[in-house]
Amino acid sequence: MTGGVRLARLAPPLTLAILLGPLAFGLAGTMLPALGYLPELGGETFTTAHFSALASVPGIFRSSVLSILIGLVTTLVALGAVAAFVASDLGTSGFARMRRMISPLLSVPHAAAAFGLAFLIAPSGMLMRLVSPWLTGLDQPPDLLILNDPMALSMIAGLIVKEIPFLFLVTLAALPQTRHVETMRLGRSLGYGRIASFTFLLWPPLYRQVRLAVFAVVAYASSVVDVALILGPHLPPTLPVRLIDWMNDPDLETRFLASAGAVLQLGVTLTALIAWVGIERLGALLICSSRQRGHRWQRDMALRAAARTVMIASAGIVFGGIAVLALWSVSGLWQFPDALPANFSLRSWMQALPRMSGPLATTLSVAGLSTLIALVLTILCLEREYETGRGRGGGALLLIYLPLIVPQISFMFGLQVLSIWLGVDASFSALVLAHLVFVLPYVFLSLSDPWRAHDRRHDLIAAGLGMSRTRTLVRIRLPMLTRAILTAAAVGFSVSVGQYLPTVLIGAGRLTTVTTEAVALAAGGNRRVIGVYAFMQTVLPFLAFSIATGLPGLLFRNRRGLRV
Repeated sequence: MTGGVRLARLAPPLTLAILLGPLAFGLAGTMLPALGYLPELGGETFTTAHFSALASVPGIFRSSVLSILIGLVTTLVALGAVAAFVASDLGTSGFARMRRMISPLLSVPHAAAAFGLAFLIAPSGMLMRLVSPWLTGLDQPPDLLILNDPMALSMIAGLIVKEIPFLFLVTLAALPQTRHVETMRLGRSLGYGRIASFTFLLWPPLYRQVRLAVFAVVAYASSVVDVALILGPHLPPTLPVRLIDWMNDPDLETRFLASAGAVLQLGVTLTALIAWVGIERLGALLICSSRQRGHRWQRDMALRAAARTVMIASAGIVFGGIAVLALWSVSGLWQFPDALPANFSLRSWMQALPRMSGPLATTLSVAGLSTLIALVLTILCLEREYETGRGRGGGALLLIYLPLIVPQISFMFGLQVLSIWLGVDASFSALVLAHLVFVLPYVFLSLSDPWRAHDRRHDLIAAGLGMSRTRTLVRIRLPMLTRAILTAAAVGFSVSVGQYLPTVLIGAGRLTTVTTEAVALAAGGNRRVIGVYAFMQTVLPFLAFSIATGLPGLLFRNRRGLRV
């Protein structure tokens, strides 16, 4: 038996240990202090007093309800926009153009997209500058609470424009598993409009394929920290922001309250997921009722135009926000209502780069190593799956999605306590492991479909020529899947670059990244420095995807079939 086969056998249990081990230990490390047991801080008896103290915190109910509503509204709008657009434009040239335009947005970190949106819609932001004073008559920024509004509308908008690309690409990956061409043709032949054909015939099987990804969006939106710090309300803030404040409180006794709050966050996310299941059933009833009544929705042009507008607007907001970030990073004097700076300067970059060198090195090393480990484990797991024919079921997919569905803050605090107890807090290896928990699912999901679609006849030919499995993998399969592997690596790298909460908690403030530094600057309000850090956040994933796109052409410049 070759060494490669042995490694392939070890990969699935090792992968499950990496995904589920931190999750289990983290939840235990959160639950025990919440119940009063943390001997290092004097908690040696179990009690529910900390939950009682949590219930008496002013505004805690509003914070919890707001987090639930953010998760539900964000998911409903983003998923509705994606579904409506796929229904209206599937198979058209506009669909292909939108696919090329939306795909790069997946690499933009949430924090960078949130900063970009803030720079666009703020009272002194780019949108207000473009219409002032000639349209608004304003020569000073209006006194409007647009950012950090109490209804969290700006935060919801920021999450929607980032979740639309994710759900769109997940839907694209699921479409080949349905007979979408024949199904849409059948619906049109029966006199249904495009929206009706998609909703009645194609959406039910398609939604079953993307359901876990939708759950991940609900969980993320209801427990996100970095976007809430940038765009979310302050009085009171969302529940995850309050938890971070308690965790960072100099009074160590507050850790018990923070643990109880982390358990509450787990309940909040679970409530949001249960509510989403209720929305699913209500939607299914509405679809069945409409179908039974014979509604054909032949006049659906207005809805189709609205879907295209939302998709184009979401892409335009992210791209426009990135452009404004870049503009602020090189701006000199820029007074309101001027649409452009009076002059340009690299002073902000020159001042920021020396301070950024440490966080940048940490970002690159942690992202590179966690992505490499995730890539090796994914390839070995997929190879083992091919050998055994097992691992494609819904249970295996649920295990992959589990770290994305369980709210980060509910188990990362427990991991922080565990890392302190083991004496590995603020260590590079612990930070890599924390990132790996989230990088690995994305790398696996990105690479699994291309790997499974690979024509295995090449392997059979290689075996007929006497090549071993390991040699076939290295000499045949990996070169043929180079583009897919590099794309999965770029996705994993981007996920690691955007990680905020794991870095803050496991890094303990001593290991910082570009993302944590950018979010920390949000309270300062220096747009030029924020522009430098946030734009750098965007540049790193963009470079990774550029390498993934261009490197195959360079490596296989003499092999045309391997360049596509």
